[in-house]
Amino acid sequence: MSYLIIGLEGLSLTDQEREWLSHPSVGGAIFFKRNWQSPEQVAGLAGAVRDCCPGALLMIDQEGGRVQRFGAPLSTLPPLALLGRLFEDNPSEAVALASAHGELMASEVLSLGLDLSLAPVLDLNAGSEVIGDRAFHADTGVVETLANAYRKGMREAGMAACGKHFPGHGTVVPDTHVADAIDPRTLDELMATDLKPFAAAIADGIEGLMLAHVVYPEVCAKPAGFSSAWINEVLRRQLEFDGAVISDDLGMRAAHQAGDFRQRVEASLDAGCDLLLVCRPEDVRQVMASRLSDRAVNAGRIERLRGKAQNPDWNLLASAPRRQQLKEQLACLT
Repeated sequence: MSYLIIGLEGLSLTDQEREWLSHPSVGGAIFFKRNWQSPEQVAGLAGAVRDCCPGALLMIDQEGGRVQRFGAPLSTLPPLALLGRLFEDNPSEAVALASAHGELMASEVLSLGLDLSLAPVLDLNAGSEVIGDRAFHADTGVVETLANAYRKGMREAGMAACGKHFPGHGTVVPDTHVADAIDPRTLDELMATDLKPFAAAIADGIEGLMLAHVVYPEVCAKPAGFSSAWINEVLRRQLEFDGAVISDDLGMRAAHQAGDFRQRVEASLDAGCDLLLVCRPEDVRQVMASRLSDRAVNAGRIERLRGKAQNPDWNLLASAPRRQQLKEQLACLT
């Protein structure tokens, strides 16, 4: 029944957060810049979370470019769009660097005691305000190829992958963090475009997918993350995905359509989500003050997201020859 992944306020746990983490509905935490000071501090915070919440799943968005929560001495990772740009001139080099990017990112995150970076972005780079250069390319074939290479690198480091934002946010202009977003296309149109990289990732065995808070009214009147039509019919039945389904942050503006926080939690679970993100501490406070449901979870799906670090110590990884090799490989991406 541990389905909530919560955001934390700062560099160490508060007494309130310790209480939240001990609640049976809480299954882990997601880390942000506000939780970052140094590798040693984050490793300590990760350990403290697990002391309160044994078996906690610890996540971050460490994509590179605009979305990189932890900074130096971790590597500065280039945005994925630079890999797509390189692919146009040198596909084989772009594929090699996509794998290097995924491996370097994953190895660094795992060395801090975290399990999962919510990556890679599988959206198309096709006009979205919030996606943009977070995506590899506007061409579905390029995205499929680079994303598969990126996931291969993540797996080399011992990290599962979580593609986002199903069924595709890259062609939708509004930012769902601050506005509602609607995509008027039919399911057939989406299957021929935005959904292709997700279908390829599923065929490749991707372990998790994050849902978009976008409404696709030709399929369902609800945002995808609150929609059984999208999760159970399209994702589970048609695309045969058996991995973990993760909601986007329930505190985002576009999630308000499902009601208050308790209603959002219920709607996400009813639709078929396995894990729910509540990222801002003030939102966590509202969720934890509500009457949370006892729900069975698919432990097997969630367990597949757990990290299996090849080198779980930052101090050892920092000077490892393999890390230096990967950094040198990526240095050409500017």
